[in-house]
Amino acid sequence: MAVRVKLLIKCGDRELITTALINSGFETDTPQLLLPITAAGRLGLSPPLGGMEETYDTAGGPAKVWVYPEKANVKVFVGDSFSREIKTDIVVSPIEDEVLISDKLAGELELVVEDFGKGLWRIRGKKEIYLTEKRQLWK
Repeated sequence: MAVRVKLLIKCGDRELITTALINSGFETDTPQLLLPITAAGRLGLSPPLGGMEETYDTAGGPAKVWVYPEKANVKVFVGDSFSREIKTDIVVSPIEDEVLISDKLAGELELVVEDFGKGLWRIRGKKEIYLTEKRQLWK
């Protein structure tokens, strides 16, 4: 099982609520949130406009993406409230179908995985443990 959390993403005057996979293998130097191109469109991002084209190494091989530095603010739904809000880069992928949280963004959001096998997580410093969200695909 994987660990997924529900996010509120704010980009300018647009907002998107979606489920995102915590992906410790998505290693970055800055907080980054990878969005499938269809999800990015909901936030008004239309690559290549305004994005920097880059090639990321992925498990499936090199992939072309567009990076929008410090483009959005994100926070996690925690029960009936929110975590702290973090400014993040948006990475738009034309091939990915799920929103991915990078290692650096997971740290900034203070996400702690308690058990990958059972899908359990919490916010650092808090005792309450949450169950993973259902997978949300963007096609």
